[in-house]
Amino acid sequence: MSGKNLKIDKDNAGRRIDNYLFNIYRSLPKSKIYSMIRKGEVRVNSGRIKPTYKLSLDDEIRIPPYLINFKENMDDIKIPSSRLIEFESSIIDQNDDFILVNKEPGLSVHSGTNNQFGLVDIARAKFPSLEIDLCHRIDKSTSGCVLLSKNKLFLRHFHKQLINNNVTKKYEAILIGVMKKNIKVESKLDSSTKEHFHKVQESIAGKKAISAFKILKKYKLFTYVEIIISTGRMHQIRVQSSNLNHPIVNDKKYGLFDTNKKIVKQVGISRLALHAASISFIDLDGIEVCYEAMKNNEFDILLSKLDNITIKS
Repeated sequence: MSGKNLKIDKDNAGRRIDNYLFNIYRSLPKSKIYSMIRKGEVRVNSGRIKPTYKLSLDDEIRIPPYLINFKENMDDIKIPSSRLIEFESSIIDQNDDFILVNKEPGLSVHSGTNNQFGLVDIARAKFPSLEIDLCHRIDKSTSGCVLLSKNKLFLRHFHKQLINNNVTKKYEAILIGVMKKNIKVESKLDSSTKEHFHKVQESIAGKKAISAFKILKKYKLFTYVEIIISTGRMHQIRVQSSNLNHPIVNDKKYGLFDTNKKIVKQVGISRLALHAASISFIDLDGIEVCYEAMKNNEFDILLSKLDNITIKS
């Protein structure tokens, strides 16, 4: 780094600039980084760029003057010891390249405006000598499989699989209403609307989102489903479920608010009924691996009490 510039080496070539900056300025909220990019405070080779810009070898990133000594002036994120213990117990498997975790609902995968720390910050505190990065993301309110890389080689390897649709991610959810049949949903979702409406919306200007809904069990007023996603758009399953008129139980953003209140009152559980149940991918040895994450007790309690829930208008 010279002056106000960061120069890209071979380890970081090919990365998106937003993900690169998240890693460099780990204590800075994502919203601040996106704001800097949008305002042109961050530039590459003297030109404006979008958050999705892919970095090339020897690219020079200009950062605003107030960030020159940011890392040196920032205090380390303080992770409670209880969180480190919980993280260790949540590890499904790990090797020299990755860590597979069963994330609890309510824990963000990264820090932000309303989160002092996230899953990746806890992992970095647990393994301070490693280059820990998120391989993908799930919502704060969603539980289940989250993959973290221990080195840039595996991170790039996994991202290539995502691009080529070689990663299989299965979710389980409880939907309001009784679905008649299995269905494959293809729509276009625009995450930029979240900034204005606080929601992701369907739009012809959006990106393709594909989900396959398979009925696992029908209840009187609910449906327990498995969803396999072929794309990984923000809030994809939640938006598409809602647009099918079968929103996810306890979805506070896209759900049926009055119905959710009645469910919580009767069952006493307010967690989002969405769980990242399994993930399959190819490791660096060329072997396909598949991992499953157990649902927590609250999800199972919800399932056991579905037939006893009454929803009166």
